[in-house]
Amino acid sequence: MSRESLLDGAVEHFAKNGIGDASLRSIAASIGTSHRMLIYHFGSREGLLAEVVRTVEAQQRDLLAMLSEKDLPLAEQAEQFWRLVTEAALIYGPLFFELSAHAMQDLPHTEALKADLINVWLPPLIDLCIRAGLPPDEAPAYARLGLAASRGLLFDLLLTGDRAGVDAASDLLNKLFTP
Repeated sequence: MSRESLLDGAVEHFAKNGIGDASLRSIAASIGTSHRMLIYHFGSREGLLAEVVRTVEAQQRDLLAMLSEKDLPLAEQAEQFWRLVTEAALIYGPLFFELSAHAMQDLPHTEALKADLINVWLPPLIDLCIRAGLPPDEAPAYARLGLAASRGLLFDLLLTGDRAGVDAASDLLNKLFTP
């Protein structure tokens, strides 16, 4: 199996089974490979998990790009994106936040992930802010605020389970981006 097909299998495995404390052997068995192949391609369980987070983050950026191409009002794009991201966060969020903490500690398995947590999100979000009518010189700050606040709301959701509360806060956040 190729590295990409192993990664796709791992993402699918976690989507079906959650993250939990699955061992590399149980993940390998679930996706039809050996733990040695996973070690060869990802270095460790933590390396595989970091790549799963990078993949899910890339899928979310692709979703943002796809919604941006649709001829929908910006508020509707934002609502659809938030709904889909919160669903993914219920599955992958604990792993995302755990590995984000690893990245803050400069753990080796998160080197590539660390580069993807903020910087790759900013250009599409800046573009979105400009399309929303925000001044181009303020768009980078708004993009960073939106990313940080959204992740904070996802953290809130995972800790409290208060979907209605975080959805209401997300709606309010979106109003900040409408000049």
